Amino acid sequence: MPVAAVTNEFADFVASAEPRLRVALGSAFGFDVGEDATAEALAFAWEHWARVRTSANPVGFVFSVGRNTARRSLRRRPPLLPEVRSVELPWVEPGLPGALSRLSERQREVVMLLHCFDWTLAETAEVLGLTKGSVQVHDRRGMVRLRRELGVN
Repeated sequence: MPVAAVTNEFADFVASAEPRLRVALGSAFGFDVGEDATAEALAFAWEHWARVRTSANPVGFVFSVGRNTARRSLRRRPPLLPEVRSVELPWVEPGLPGALSRLSERQREVVMLLHCFDWTLAETAEVLGLTKGSVQVHDRRGMVRLRRELGVN
């Protein structure tokens, strides 16, 4: 394949995948780490484009690379989610960032993508490399834990 065609194909992939990767990785690891992990994952994708482009799920493949990068940078500390200032956003529960950070990584990813960013089950499953059923299980478990921690029935 000519270099220009490869470059254009990769540019199209980045235009489509980068926003989704940034949101998904930010939801899992905090948005500062998520942005860095997205950049690293896309750099990996460019270096290994021949392999990435032929995978069954290129976005999921690159998400996995970004997740591994983020995990290495965090070394098991909880993600830093933005503090909620209840004066500015009275409809947001101030304890929500802390409760979200105590969810498992997978539950936090799924809950935030579905409920904060209004992604569909299919979109969430594709990016995270899961089945729709798995996404539903993580969502249900995450929401039960959030409700329990926030005292909502």
